[in-house]
Amino acid sequence: MTARSTRRTTARSRSAAVGAIAVAGALILTGCGDQTDSGNNDGGSASSNASAPLADKLPADVKKAGVIKVGSDIAYPPVEYMEGGKAVGIDPDIADALGKQLGVRFEFQNGKFDNLIVGLQAKRFGAVMSAMNDTKARQDGVDSDSGKKVGNGVDFVDYFTAGTSILVQKGNPKGIKSLDDLCGKVVALQKGTTSEGIAKKQSKKCTTEGKKAIDLQTYDTDPEALLRLKQGASVADLNDFPVAAYNAKTSGGGKDFEVVGEQIEAGPYGIAVRKDNTQLRDALQAALDAIIKNGDYAKILQKWNVTDGAVTEAKTNGGS
Repeated sequence: MTARSTRRTTARSRSAAVGAIAVAGALILTGCGDQTDSGNNDGGSASSNASAPLADKLPADVKKAGVIKVGSDIAYPPVEYMEGGKAVGIDPDIADALGKQLGVRFEFQNGKFDNLIVGLQAKRFGAVMSAMNDTKARQDGVDSDSGKKVGNGVDFVDYFTAGTSILVQKGNPKGIKSLDDLCGKVVALQKGTTSEGIAKKQSKKCTTEGKKAIDLQTYDTDPEALLRLKQGASVADLNDFPVAAYNAKTSGGGKDFEVVGEQIEAGPYGIAVRKDNTQLRDALQAALDAIIKNGDYAKILQKWNVTDGAVTEAKTNGGS
């Protein structure tokens, strides 16, 4: 699981990946300025109540409201995706467990990945949880390519670790084994992710070595990029390892895709909050530590078969 410089990275499915592709139109994500409730996760998170052991750590307004609105690109199985009209996956399950500690409900709202931090800064939601890599650039609010300041930056509570994987058509007809094999070829992936940053970095390496640049095609959602790969219009998609592995296993009954090579640039996923919202950040950190210690966190990762990405403690701003 893609950075979303991004990884979602850059790691992001839910029903079979082919199903995710087929319903891509139904999952077309609205911009952060036009959030809908279609992605709300209404299952299981506790309402604010006295039995929640960490409720008093929340800001008073959040505790009173009993809900934390979460911006998320809900089209990235198995990290988050829509099923039966609600958000499901690794992130919603972890949020549900955090909610039980804090006595609030986490309400997931659909949005384009590359607009989520903008929506967070505009206070359209209180947190972002979307297979988003904790990076220094995001912490500082700078563009990862140019290094220019583009915003106020965010704080992260790190809850998972994932690297980027290369996903190709089943049988690997183009013989892709590593990033070096992508020079001069078409690669489709989700824009605004760590995966995009990795591809751009590799493309520069290609030209420096006298090879052709990567023909990089980016899309608003990962299912769109997967469709291009399935159709043979690209030779590869770069995805976070949980997402790539899930799609390889499920899409077309396991006949559409396969993962090649090793994970690239593994880093932490983080729950993003505004820098001025330190009390919420610290409450989320305490809740994450609590579910790690009580075993709920491990059970969730076992359920989704992603235990290799487990963290042993909740850290803030651990990305580089």
